Amino acid sequence: MAIKLITFDLDDTLWRVDGVIRRAEKEMRAWLAPHVPEYSSVDIDTMQKIRRAVATANPSIVHDLSKLREVILSETITHLGYSRQRAAELAAGAFDVFLEWRHAVEFFDDALPTLDRLAPSHTLGALTNGNANFERVGLGQWFSFGYCSADVNASKPDPAMFIKALERAGVAPGEAVHIGDNPVDDIDGARAVGMRTIWVSREADEASADADATVRSLADIPSVIDRWT
Repeated sequence: MAIKLITFDLDDTLWRVDGVIRRAEKEMRAWLAPHVPEYSSVDIDTMQKIRRAVATANPSIVHDLSKLREVILSETITHLGYSRQRAAELAAGAFDVFLEWRHAVEFFDDALPTLDRLAPSHTLGALTNGNANFERVGLGQWFSFGYCSADVNASKPDPAMFIKALERAGVAPGEAVHIGDNPVDDIDGARAVGMRTIWVSREADEASADADATVRSLADIPSVIDRWT
């Protein structure tokens, strides 16, 4: 059965995410320094307690990483003595800075050339547990749609995101392949709904995943898909 739909994970599949998040958090803290000087005094234990309390009190947003982070920010600023209204305003400003830098990604060298090869003959979609927006990072010319965990109120490997992608593209599971770096979230999740899978493993010493194919470089993906056509 020919492959018609190709879905990609984003973080650590098309770019390395750790440095992106560290930079975003650094810039957010720099913004907070003059606006909420007390924020730098919040210790890790206090932050973790606030995070747990927010998650417990707001179970409906645990899969919405953007909303969750902003609410945690607001609650932390409230904890520092600011009014709830002012804390919410400051949290919104700080999160805007975080989100701007969260989308300042540097693609792997093999990412965009691979999308160039695949897009003319396949429908491409983005499926992420994170809060990166495929259009905001500059992938709109290749991807037809994208879903994150907030859109389906569930995180991979839950089948909801994969099923939504199949429905959006109007294809059967056997006509789709999902590509990602996480053996559980990406590979096990997509396999469970009947999609083919390609595991992106850039480190030779990583334990194997139960994928239909494994690649060390995204540049190898088109030839793998060609073999399935």
